[in-house]
Amino acid sequence: MRGLLLADVVATSNLVAATRSRTAKTAAIAELLGRAVDEEIAPVTAWCSGELLQGRLGVGWAGLQKLSRQAPSSTASLTVAGVDAGFTRLAGISGAGSALLRAEEVGALFAAATDAEQIFLRGLLSGELRQGALAGVVTDAVAVAAGLPKEMVRRAVMLSGSLPTTARLALTEGAAGLRGLGIVVGRPLEPMLATPASSAQEVWDELGPQVVVDAKYDGARIQVHRRGTEISVFTRSLREITGAVPEVVRLVAELDCETIILDGETLAITDDGRPRPFQDTMSGFSAAGRESDDGGVLRPYFFDCLHLDGADLIDEPLVDRLAALEAVAPGLRIPSTTVTSADEIGAVFDRVVADGHEGVMVKSPSGVYAAGRRGRSWQKIKPVHTFDLVVLAAEWGSGRRRGWLSNIHLGARDPAGGPPIMVGKTFKGMTDELLAWQTTTFPQYETSREDYTVYVRPELVVEIAVDGVQRSTRYPGGLALRFARVVRYRPDKTPDQADTIGDLARLGA
Repeated sequence: MRGLLLADVVATSNLVAATRSRTAKTAAIAELLGRAVDEEIAPVTAWCSGELLQGRLGVGWAGLQKLSRQAPSSTASLTVAGVDAGFTRLAGISGAGSALLRAEEVGALFAAATDAEQIFLRGLLSGELRQGALAGVVTDAVAVAAGLPKEMVRRAVMLSGSLPTTARLALTEGAAGLRGLGIVVGRPLEPMLATPASSAQEVWDELGPQVVVDAKYDGARIQVHRRGTEISVFTRSLREITGAVPEVVRLVAELDCETIILDGETLAITDDGRPRPFQDTMSGFSAAGRESDDGGVLRPYFFDCLHLDGADLIDEPLVDRLAALEAVAPGLRIPSTTVTSADEIGAVFDRVVADGHEGVMVKSPSGVYAAGRRGRSWQKIKPVHTFDLVVLAAEWGSGRRRGWLSNIHLGARDPAGGPPIMVGKTFKGMTDELLAWQTTTFPQYETSREDYTVYVRPELVVEIAVDGVQRSTRYPGGLALRFARVVRYRPDKTPDQADTIGDLARLGA
């Protein structure tokens, strides 16, 4: 079989970008994967998701802009295998003279690329490939190409922690290969996410007659793996931060078990037990093991147990997972209670908020762990409506904000895999410190600018509080935010974990 050319991938990328139909996107990517040979499957899968197998390669936007002036090749000769090998070489360049060597490697790649291929490579290397194929679409395409149930492939991605690895396994070994996957202690799983709810009564009507109500802390999500004395701590985005959370490591090391996987939150607390600001927690992640001098030690609070001493628990009901958590780590469990009415949910909510926390998580006792997805068996209630949205652009301020990037453009995630859908703007809730941070940070993500606006790659997630959502023809999604204001930026979240246009629509219904 002839190996794939980069031009084949580019053609598919353009097809995907030209349609909003999730079915059409899935079919196009599946057809491409069906033509890939073994060693091409992983890179093609990654590229269709807008990712690189090698991660970031140290190629800056400024350097890529210079390459845009390089004359393209008139013939398509680059192969998938050859380009992937070039990326691997780039990833290995370091030390003295690395910038020059990296520029030479990228220059040779662009010199051999056609005009269409240069555009694709520029987007791929900069992390802003606009083709409307998020991981969910590509996962479904893998299932179609391999002739396997989508749920089987999604579960395999969750267990393997890698869509490209799963794709190669599915397309070369089929169902037997995927069935051989299991939880590996030390390899993070995609976390389960919660669905926003507007009231205790709404949640009760759906999940009653008995529910588990957890306090929702204003912390950072963590997943902790332990095998013997080896302990690893991962963030929501599966980034390892073990060295930055020594107190978490110490406490988990004291548990009476051999292997365990715990899901929870970590946050900085004051001496009297009240939560410190979310920014204090996030700054602790960058401290590389250094605890702050003002009592901001990061402590864990767990709400789920996914594995214990050789037994995988993700397919067990919540009550069984909580029994395992209670048996091994009762002192580390987040405050939780089981209630039997909407009024009791409301009472717990009021108490938790009075203690300075975000709200509550209401969970079905029979629910399984829907890794990597928003499960309706977990629903969150907060005092105000908040959404995690993606920053699309920022406008230069006027008056006392002159010289600062102020008014930000906000986008909701497109569930069909397209680019974020704009739903509003806001300049409210911004301190001078935050304005200074935006002005320094946004140009690092810049793609273009006009007289008053700097457009950025949709990579920054910001939590926005709103009084409501209303129908509007002003923005492409047909919705607009009412009285939107910035709560905080969410460096612990990626754009594919932002709220969807559908999440906003439910509030506006």
